Amino acid sequence: MDYKTTLNLTDTPFPMRGNLPKREPEWVAQWEEKGVYKAIRQASAGRPKFILHDGPPYANGSIHIGHAVNKILKDIIVKSRNMAGFDAQYVPGWDCHGMPIEIQIEKQFGKSLPVAEVQAKARAYALEQIDNQRKDFKRLGVLGQWDEPYLTMNFKAEANEIRVLSRILQKGYVFRGLKPVNWCFDCGSALAEAEVEYMDRTDPAIDVAFPFADNDGIAKAFGVNTVADGAIVIWTTTAWTVPSNQALNIHPEFEYALVELDEPRATGKLLILAKDRVQACLEGWGLSGQVLATVTGDKLSGLTFRHPLADIDSGFNRVSPIYLGDYVTLDTGTGVVHSSPAYGVEDFISCKAHGMTDDQILNPVMGDGKYASWLPLFGGLSIWDANAKIVKTLQEAGTLVKQHPHRHSYMHCWRHKTPVIYRATNQWFAGMDVEPKDHGPTLRTSALAAIEQTAFYPSWGKARLHNMIAHRPDWTLSRQRQWGVPMAFFVHKETGQLHPDTPALLEQIAQRVEQHGIEAWQTLDPAELLGPQDAQLYEKNRDTLDVWFDSGSTHATVIGGPNNQDHGSHGSELAWPADLYLEGSDQHRGWFHSSLLTGCMLYGRAPYKGLLTHGFVVDGDGRKMSKSVGNVIAPQTVSDSLGAEILRLWVASTDYAGELSISDEILKRVVESYRRIRNTVRFLLANLSDFREADNLVPTEDLMEIDRYALIMTAEVQSEVLAHYERYEFHPSMSRLQTYCSEDLGAFYLDVLKDRLYTSAPNSHARRSAQTALLHITQALLKMLAPVLSFTAEEAWQVLRDITLAPVDEASKVTIFAQCYYAIPIDQDTSLSEKWQRLREIRAEVLKTLEVLRTDGKIGASLQAEVDIYAKAQDVEILNSIGDQLKFLTITSRATAHESQDGLRIEAAPSAHSKCGRCWHYVDDVGQDSKHPDICARCVSNLAQATGG
Repeated sequence: MDYKTTLNLTDTPFPMRGNLPKREPEWVAQWEEKGVYKAIRQASAGRPKFILHDGPPYANGSIHIGHAVNKILKDIIVKSRNMAGFDAQYVPGWDCHGMPIEIQIEKQFGKSLPVAEVQAKARAYALEQIDNQRKDFKRLGVLGQWDEPYLTMNFKAEANEIRVLSRILQKGYVFRGLKPVNWCFDCGSALAEAEVEYMDRTDPAIDVAFPFADNDGIAKAFGVNTVADGAIVIWTTTAWTVPSNQALNIHPEFEYALVELDEPRATGKLLILAKDRVQACLEGWGLSGQVLATVTGDKLSGLTFRHPLADIDSGFNRVSPIYLGDYVTLDTGTGVVHSSPAYGVEDFISCKAHGMTDDQILNPVMGDGKYASWLPLFGGLSIWDANAKIVKTLQEAGTLVKQHPHRHSYMHCWRHKTPVIYRATNQWFAGMDVEPKDHGPTLRTSALAAIEQTAFYPSWGKARLHNMIAHRPDWTLSRQRQWGVPMAFFVHKETGQLHPDTPALLEQIAQRVEQHGIEAWQTLDPAELLGPQDAQLYEKNRDTLDVWFDSGSTHATVIGGPNNQDHGSHGSELAWPADLYLEGSDQHRGWFHSSLLTGCMLYGRAPYKGLLTHGFVVDGDGRKMSKSVGNVIAPQTVSDSLGAEILRLWVASTDYAGELSISDEILKRVVESYRRIRNTVRFLLANLSDFREADNLVPTEDLMEIDRYALIMTAEVQSEVLAHYERYEFHPSMSRLQTYCSEDLGAFYLDVLKDRLYTSAPNSHARRSAQTALLHITQALLKMLAPVLSFTAEEAWQVLRDITLAPVDEASKVTIFAQCYYAIPIDQDTSLSEKWQRLREIRAEVLKTLEVLRTDGKIGASLQAEVDIYAKAQDVEILNSIGDQLKFLTITSRATAHESQDGLRIEAAPSAHSKCGRCWHYVDDVGQDSKHPDICARCVSNLAQATGG
């Protein structure tokens, strides 16, 4: 008789090979066809809300691996919160306005297009990019409201953004003024702080002499009778700013020296510089001399010096006064800082504080990076080309002390990778330190207080954001672009003042934009709103809002603020403030930052309760992804070759708090981890394929002891994993689940269970007890895995649901994600856990001994062995308490416990008995039944139960 056919070798339609690249797109299509996201919404209706507000990716270009990390993390969190019993919606969004799209339109259609045409083409381009990105996000297994995302270019969002601008204007935060702002010549516009990055650059570093203009005043300040000709010396790495110099800054408390040179220079025999820099400077310049006198900086305040180019061209025949400034340092240079107020924040503040008016500030650099034609000597030149000519002209004037190439970290535009300068322009600002009209705290104060109320994951994000807010300048709101939400102000042509009815006008404009988009502002005739008389006096402001204001105000334009008071486009579904914002670490200076400021201006608090930051993706050697290096790994390529499930498991298994390393080798290891998990799930499903929950379920109290222990063990694992999920800690969750599958289940419980599952009578209590435990374990495991291995869990759930489970509710028929985490029907039993933990420890020692026998060639399978376990009385009592199950625990043909005072000792030897042809145990009762001469009495009994004989 072929006894193999009598074993319970059940199978499952859940295949061993996932064939993920082929099957996943089918699941995505099924999810859309079945309305999975809507089913989740129905199942979670009425639960407490959990809102993860989506930071909008920019609608330009294909998604990269960083996008994949971001969206997968969000998806894991949303799914895990839903399954934890919350109503966790996910409304994806896109950032649609701004420079990158304008650049694409210029590339495709050329420059100088009419504004209306730029806007129409930009809108169409953004929609096309959104469709492409949406397809790739769905392919990653991300579930959400994809049919109705939020777009910053939706008419209602554009209108609500104008309303947000109106509200912060009315609160007193918005002002217009001349200030140095980050300016990109290629963009032709001011830049936000988040749009500036730092790259190395080489510029001429120059030491420049400013000749004395007030010899008597200098003599008096230093307490000497007279002074000959001389100069004060500055050091700068921006030679192009020297033509615009209007002042000099020194520190009031530093000591400054009057130095007499051994050999006179073109500017005379005397130099002024900080005392602590005298030796280093003279040595660096190849000069020698002696200090005649010293004074503190405050004694030099107001003294004047001639411009270093005054003798070359009369256009520079002016003097520069000394102003005192605490920002002057002694780490480099001369301790004297030259001040061009149009091109430096501290310079501007200092000159304004000393009475300089806006119209007195020299600002010869135009928006394209060239000097205005009126600037002597250098008019019409690019400032970068002018650097060399300025240095040469200073040399001709005799005021160049020294020059050398200087490598330094310098501001660059993050889009064009070209140098950025500070440039004074008239812009609209949100003031960080202005007192609002309600006399409440300043924006900086309320933002810093809001940070204290925010939870940070990881915790170091708090200090990073705090420092950025504490030291940031006023927020430049205005941009000189076409594709953006307009700052829809009417400005008086002569005074520059806003129309007195601005709030009401903004609402009327918002209503038009809500119907026709931002294009309504472009086509608006001012007379339609102002009447013919005022229309002659006012002009439309041409500035657009910073795109960071677009995304930074989405909590109001999408969620709608507290109690949806601002009627956000999705506010009725969502709740303000959001529970979580999740983005890359660069967003401390980007979206986290701008959202915080708009939230505080509008509502006095942050629009989020928590901020989660993930790192950037690097290759296996820790290098940034770069096309030129050839180390880019595209998420589309991974999905098409290995499956998106592998990307999801990689993301969840990596500590996102730092850099996330990815390479082909790393992904191979992830594939192996996935296979172990999938094989575990397949084993569970296969051994449940003849089990029907409605008919075969064994009450928990009637389960065999090891089965109850397995449930307690699973409950402990679930508690641990879900606690990690709640803290957004996914890599320890995945590590624990993989250990659970491979060690707790694979190497222990399932290994012990196989004999009972395969050889027992199909309907025996022993087998149904095991299957009941497996059913509880499978439901718990699939739901723990579902947020991460979404395709696999969904596939396995459908097999379990269709074959094994009792009828489930309608939503659960559609998807596992309509379920909550499984309530394992077992109470914690510490004594039982401790008992079985000790049994597992003893079992491990037995397996080590058996491995020695196997290595020596004395046995093959462990069932060939018989073991004797010598242990102290307490351990023997535990071993004997499970009776005949001891041999199944050790997977041997006999296991006997003996009391010994010497501690644990294992003796093992090959069995002398015959092998059962059905269960493969070596026992003395093989062949006792003449009808079945090749099998043992236990198998004869099991066969009889199975056949009813």
